[in-house]
Amino acid sequence: MTDHLLVSKENGIATLTLNRPEARNALSLEMREALFLAVTDIETDDSIRCVVMTGAGEHFQAGGDVKSFNDFVSKTPDERRQNFERRIHGLHPTMFTMRRMQKPIIASVQGAAAGFGLSLMMACDMVIAADNAFFTLAYINIGTTPDGSGTYTLPRIVGLKKAMEIAMLGDRFGAQEAKDMGLINFIVPSADLAVETTKLAERLANGPTVAIGRTKALLNSSLGNSMEEQLSLEAENFAACAASNDWVEGVTAFKEKRKPDYKGN
Repeated sequence: MTDHLLVSKENGIATLTLNRPEARNALSLEMREALFLAVTDIETDDSIRCVVMTGAGEHFQAGGDVKSFNDFVSKTPDERRQNFERRIHGLHPTMFTMRRMQKPIIASVQGAAAGFGLSLMMACDMVIAADNAFFTLAYINIGTTPDGSGTYTLPRIVGLKKAMEIAMLGDRFGAQEAKDMGLINFIVPSADLAVETTKLAERLANGPTVAIGRTKALLNSSLGNSMEEQLSLEAENFAACAASNDWVEGVTAFKEKRKPDYKGN
């Protein structure tokens, strides 16, 4: 059986490829488990300084495996409730790890990012998308609510009223609209997506890893902190960066008017 997630590590970059192209990379139980194992390993792998999440074939990820849901149509309401609550809780360790790890995660998107695919994309730190990418939260179209942290990230990115529209109507929208809403960072021609993704990943992987990781943590914590708490964290994190070798290299390179050579420590 083909692996539902492909993992490669090269030059400080880990690439996670959702690998069910025949099903638009719909989420399977095998993919869910593989994602958790992969992000858990990457979080503690000091050789990895950037992560890329992408999909095999023509699409990023088209949500859950709705075909498999048919197996539960004839079950009792309690059986359906218990099965899906257990399934969805199984996603949560992956989402927590992605948010917690002090390494930037890039979603590289072409084709569909739908349902859980959109939630997964929003859980990444930056998004680069092909001009043929399209998006929909989609859950409402099968009579259910979003998962995969989608209801946490969406209103924080687009605002509450727009999030209501996207989640309640389930409409499809394109790359330019997604960029205008702040859901994605960059749009590139489809033919250039792989090359441009690599350029972005290399830029982050070759940057000051300690500062990038701590910046991610600071920004993620800011929405739930008071100003006093956030300023205290700013001081703590600046000081921690100043204790790193990357900081010494950055300041020295600035003084010497050259490009810094960060080592990630």
